[in-house]
Amino acid sequence: MKKNKVEIIAEIGVNHDGSFEKSIKLIQSAKKCGADTVKFQTFFSGEFVTQNTKKALYQLKTTSKKESHFDMINKLELSEYDFFRIINFCKKIKINFLSTPYDLKSLEILKKLKVPRYKTSSADLVDFMLHKEIIKTKKPVIISTGMANLSEINDAINVCKKNGNKKIIILHCVSSYPAVINQSNVYTIVDLYKKFGLNIGLSDHTLSNSVSCTSIAFGACLIEKHFTIDKDTNSPDNKFSLLPHEFNQLA
Repeated sequence: MKKNKVEIIAEIGVNHDGSFEKSIKLIQSAKKCGADTVKFQTFFSGEFVTQNTKKALYQLKTTSKKESHFDMINKLELSEYDFFRIINFCKKIKINFLSTPYDLKSLEILKKLKVPRYKTSSADLVDFMLHKEIIKTKKPVIISTGMANLSEINDAINVCKKNGNKKIIILHCVSSYPAVINQSNVYTIVDLYKKFGLNIGLSDHTLSNSVSCTSIAFGACLIEKHFTIDKDTNSPDNKFSLLPHEFNQLA
């Protein structure tokens, strides 16, 4: 496994609350904290959430119970023009931009905006239609593996390789929000490298930096941590995100 500098990704995700202005504040803060990259989520609620979709358990704990899952997702959307301005701002202050497309419409927008690489969510590991369309861009892809078994990870990697994309990073991920430290099993990073021979990173949902720091000793090439500037809003991910002074200790 390569021993290059570990990339630190500030996962802004939906902590912008659907606001372009807050997105800019988050990017500025992440830059000051030493993050190499800010990561967003690109989606359209009507493309991947139905009116009857139920909230995840952690979302029920962190958002209003009177609000539907669709309404929650809908208010967290950013527009194509928002992403255009966000990407230009990232270029201006020299921080990398990354986003996860959750549907084909979102992928088309990111392609139009000429992003240099993509990240797929754990939930979309088996969405081979999305993976194949990403592969057509000939850009690197970061694949998150929460909830997956080795066979499913192998299938996703094979889809990429058979379609001509070998520029892959696999992320070890525990899909709990927040994740418990003693269930994080960072040695999986070593196992994944031995199994697939690819660079391996960590998407860390724990409430501290200890798992992330430990992962570096096991060869992680990048670390992704959720990042926020305000834990008092009803954004579903805020409660398990790091504040600037906490993230600064990692970056």
